[in-house]
Amino acid sequence: MIDSQLSRAEDPELAVQVQRLHQLKVCTRWLGVIISWLVVIPFVTWQLQEEIALMRDHFTLAAVRYALIFNPISAIAISWCLGLTTAVLLWQSGNILFGFSSRYRHQLEKQVRRIRRRGKSHVFWRWVIGSKNQ
Repeated sequence: MIDSQLSRAEDPELAVQVQRLHQLKVCTRWLGVIISWLVVIPFVTWQLQEEIALMRDHFTLAAVRYALIFNPISAIAISWCLGLTTAVLLWQSGNILFGFSSRYRHQLEKQVRRIRRRGKSHVFWRWVIGSKNQ
């Protein structure tokens, strides 16, 4: 903990770059969630089109249960999307409410240093380090 405080005191740009890297991680996770929903849901609706037509007439929990039990691939696909969305929501909420854990902050600082060492050839250089040295 003392080492990380000293490194932040010696390098004030590190905190800004750590925050940028965290924002990049948040955006990529939400992009993954959106892509997952956009890819999976059309497949699920296609597989469940007969059940959806029945549910439009008589929507009950039994109809939903029937649709999911007798279409396990669709149930797994919906569970995947819901689970991924819930995981990202909980991760981001924890970071907002409680801040970064010391372990997570250390990992981010380590990644920022790795990006700095690699230079402009690193994929995240432009987003994390910025246009200062370009």
